[in-house]
Amino acid sequence: MSSELLDALEVLEKQKGISRDVLIEAIEAALVTAYKRNFNQAQNVRVDLNLDTGTMLVYSRKDVVEEVEDERLQISLEDAHAINPVYEIGDIVEEEVTPRNFGRIAAQTAKQVVTQRVREAERGLIFEEYVDRADDIVNGIVERMDARNLYVGLGKVEAVLPQTEQMPNESYQPHDRIKVYITKVERTTRGPQVFVSRTHPGLLRRLFENEVPEIYDGIVEIKSIAREAGDRSKISVHAHDDEVDPVGSCVGSRGARVQTIVNELGGEKIDIVEWSEDPVVFVANALSPSKVLDVQVREEDKSTTVVVPDYQLSLAIGKRGQNARLAAKLTGWKIDIKSETDARELGIYPPEGAVIVESDADADTDDFDFYDEEE
Repeated sequence: MSSELLDALEVLEKQKGISRDVLIEAIEAALVTAYKRNFNQAQNVRVDLNLDTGTMLVYSRKDVVEEVEDERLQISLEDAHAINPVYEIGDIVEEEVTPRNFGRIAAQTAKQVVTQRVREAERGLIFEEYVDRADDIVNGIVERMDARNLYVGLGKVEAVLPQTEQMPNESYQPHDRIKVYITKVERTTRGPQVFVSRTHPGLLRRLFENEVPEIYDGIVEIKSIAREAGDRSKISVHAHDDEVDPVGSCVGSRGARVQTIVNELGGEKIDIVEWSEDPVVFVANALSPSKVLDVQVREEDKSTTVVVPDYQLSLAIGKRGQNARLAAKLTGWKIDIKSETDARELGIYPPEGAVIVESDADADTDDFDFYDEEE
């Protein structure tokens, strides 16, 4: 082994974090294969690398047996005693069989192994870096695209943004800078494969954590998210401090905080509602911006009947049922919306002992365009 290779092993150990012992083991294993392939040998051998002298020696290994069936793998006890009288049945006899021109083959093989191990180590380091960042957002640059996927450069690795994870209201061009959410990281034969998303609810959660200090510090908690990416989302929030307004913290002064997130998501509207452990209050809040007159809860099938003023029925349901659909996803409760007139005709409003609630939707929200009423 040349001194240059020894120096290279030391450099790799320091710069790439690859243990020299691991590299040496890999080189020895590769040299065994190279010896058998290049010298047409089938016997059991091992290669010894001497780091002090820089030499590579090949030793054949034979089992000591009473009766020899394969001379390439076995040696008789009598022949073994001729080498050393201490050998017994079951011992292994080693004999140097290093070919004269083995140095050139060994050097080439060692170089290939080192190169391969460096590549594997770099891939491993990249995998470990990004597997720990799953469920997080990162900044990337659009590099290229094909019919199915968008490829986003994250620095050391190129992430895949599938078409199904792209925002329907966005178009992407090479060199665009975008924020993406890492959904999973896989180890493949070609290196780590990172998959990202622009539609995942986790992206919305991380954006709020970055934009709202109260959420980042744990004072305000995001309890649930319902998202139809590119169009509208709802999030429910809860404050662990009674003196903190969870909705106001997320909205920010004049809507600055939430507007930053809306802009990042290409104009996606965001409704922020206060979470409550009481399903009556929570469902009423979730149907924001509509006003709710009554919420009737059926625990057995986790469903509710919601009564709204006649003029608010279309607002409560939303375009193509979107508002009601998002509210149901947000709360985890089935929601059946009735107008006040229909509810009175059915005799379910006002029911005896009904709880009439005032939802957060009654608040003045004219200052925030993300609370615009559905037409």
